[in-house]
Amino acid sequence: MRRSPKQLALVLLASVIFAATVLGLIPLRMDMAGFLPPAHDVGTRFLLREVHGGVASSFITAGIEGAPPDQLARISRAMQDRLGQNPRFSAVLNGSFSTVGNDGLRDLLFTHRYLLAPDATTRDFSATSLAAAFSSTLDSLESSAEPLLAPFILRDPTGAFPDTLRQIRPNVHAEMREGVWFAPGRKAGQERALMLFRTRASGMDFAAQKDAPAVIRAAFAAAHPGRTRLLLSGPAVLAVESARAMRSDIDLISLASLGIVICVLYWRFRSLWVLAAIGGPFLISLGMAMIVVRLCFGFVHGIAFGFGMTMLGVSLDYPVLLIGHRDAGEGPDATLRRIAPSLRLAALMAALGLSGMIFCGLPGLAQLGVFAATGLLTAAVVTLLLMPRLIVTADLAPNVSGPSVVLERAERLRHLRGLYLVPVLGALAVLILHPPPLVTDLSALSPVPAEAKAREAMLRHDLGTPQSARLVAVQGQTAEQVLEREEVLSPVLDRLSRAGFVSGVQDAAALLPSSALQKQRQGSLPDDAALSAAIDTARNGLPFRPRTFEPFRKDVAVARIQSPLTPDNLRNTPLEQGLSPLLFDREDGWWGLVLPTEVRNMAALRAALARYPGVLVIDLNAELRSLTAYHTRLTLIWTLAGSAAAILILFLVLRDLRRLLKVLGAVGSVMVMLPAILALRGEPLSLIHFVSIQFVAGVALDYALFFARPQLDGAERARTIRTLLTCNVMTVLSFGCLAFCHTPLLREIGLTISCGAFLSLLSAFMLAGQKPDVAAQGAA
Repeated sequence: MRRSPKQLALVLLASVIFAATVLGLIPLRMDMAGFLPPAHDVGTRFLLREVHGGVASSFITAGIEGAPPDQLARISRAMQDRLGQNPRFSAVLNGSFSTVGNDGLRDLLFTHRYLLAPDATTRDFSATSLAAAFSSTLDSLESSAEPLLAPFILRDPTGAFPDTLRQIRPNVHAEMREGVWFAPGRKAGQERALMLFRTRASGMDFAAQKDAPAVIRAAFAAAHPGRTRLLLSGPAVLAVESARAMRSDIDLISLASLGIVICVLYWRFRSLWVLAAIGGPFLISLGMAMIVVRLCFGFVHGIAFGFGMTMLGVSLDYPVLLIGHRDAGEGPDATLRRIAPSLRLAALMAALGLSGMIFCGLPGLAQLGVFAATGLLTAAVVTLLLMPRLIVTADLAPNVSGPSVVLERAERLRHLRGLYLVPVLGALAVLILHPPPLVTDLSALSPVPAEAKAREAMLRHDLGTPQSARLVAVQGQTAEQVLEREEVLSPVLDRLSRAGFVSGVQDAAALLPSSALQKQRQGSLPDDAALSAAIDTARNGLPFRPRTFEPFRKDVAVARIQSPLTPDNLRNTPLEQGLSPLLFDREDGWWGLVLPTEVRNMAALRAALARYPGVLVIDLNAELRSLTAYHTRLTLIWTLAGSAAAILILFLVLRDLRRLLKVLGAVGSVMVMLPAILALRGEPLSLIHFVSIQFVAGVALDYALFFARPQLDGAERARTIRTLLTCNVMTVLSFGCLAFCHTPLLREIGLTISCGAFLSLLSAFMLAGQKPDVAAQGAA
């Protein structure tokens, strides 16, 4: 037959144009928000919303180390000066008190001190209390601090202003050295200065956050750091780092998979036209998968695309099977008669093998499943409808065909298939005696590398900021209602603290009392005549002039009639930065967070707050376990449904119980050995492994069906072995590339599927293989 590859070249060109157009029109999304699961109850809805766009996700923590403390403090102050005016950041903190350099806030707090101070003794203006306060004032004025205290202390002899300032200081446990924060408990020579940044955009907003870490590093470089080292972490930094790692992984996967597939196919067929023929279905399936995922989810995540690129090794199975089973000079109908039923069934089984991934309820994994299923089915359809006449026209066939000595020797190994049951039974024993533990949270789904998580935990520990694993969320229609509800909870939490059930509670009401409480404190202030009399009585015996405390009297008179301080009064002040993570407005109303440093008895906390309206007690770890259980249950349900559908279809199509048992035996052996390997690795079983194992089941069915199909002669059998071996090498190596990724999710998928694919071929060959039908061969 004369070669005529012109049509094949045109199809390849059209496929390239189609795929390039789709890739150009559909951008990839790299942010972590694309992998956040949907909520299924009130607690997870609140939690995931705040993780996605809450104020807490906008903080960046920084550590500076590698120099003496004075040098580290100099760098910290230089960075604060440089970044304090940068519009990307709403706060740049390094331990300097927040009102320094903000006279307006200082005056505002000083004016409202009697409404804000939490200690009631600062508003005790009886003659006895004032006498003690005046005596203490005298001692302070005679000390070396007199120049600093004189402007304030005579106007505030009871200490309401210092009491207010203590309440609003950032609640961190870092040490103050050289005027800035330092990590506590570190040895000499290992000091670490600490800084805390808040970006105006949330940490999950990758588009707005991608430059923030670079800006901080530029400020660090501009401070002449010498040999010091900058450590950065926080949601914003993790989002940027994970996106960069994902982009690097996608580039690696794309190039490595492409190179592997080209090398394997050229080694097998020794023809560039075969590469062109196989490239067409892949490019078309890649473009169709991008379109379907975009239509279903509204975007295409980079991890889904990366996973799709590794599907090179699977989606190319179908054109490889078609070309690999064709005899030179054979027409398209003859080849299709032999392999089309098995190919159609294999494609359907592979798609059913992705049902657990598609319907698990997690957007990230669902995208991977839809992408892969669309690619597989498209590649199968193109192979069956478009490719046969193209490969016949171009006269494409394997350069090596027919039986060989090597394959004959390999076939003899099937006589030892009884021994093959030994590792299967051993794997079963491992699963019974040492089953892999189940992952109880969603950490396996995080695209953040483990070292980045460890750095985040270390810097948070140094600062002593609350981990917020257990918190109380208070809802109200207005900010005032939230503050009032928090004040009602305050004595309850105090009782729990005295009982040892909780400790170190932070809330918005401690920073800014409700207007009702401020008015109540305002009402306790004495009138002008009573205060004047108390001042005169308290001044007796002390060397103060008659009008010394006149400014104090006037300030109290102003406090009696002034309006309460509200969140609106604090806008664009440093105090807003401390209040906004604890009090914020959402579409369903206002929310306030009550953050205990430690909760020792969650049941007691829930019971104590159960009767209060608008109060939600959240255990982050419990909510994550709840999400895990919910989505694992969905995954298992759909996995079982897909498996049942696959068995039913196989039974209806094959109509041969013996052949069906061979196929199911080959697949079942893989399903036993693969989890056992995870157990021996000490790897806990997560959702990633569940969906990967189900995908491997689809691949195992593919191989088993082709090995178990009736074959007329030894040449056909040899073609089957060679072709499936080629497909398996592509699959194992393509998914093996994922083992070198920085993204944990892709890495674990790659290890599981590549190992499972190898076992699938081995099991299908040993347990589902079928000798050629000699009688049928003679009849033919």
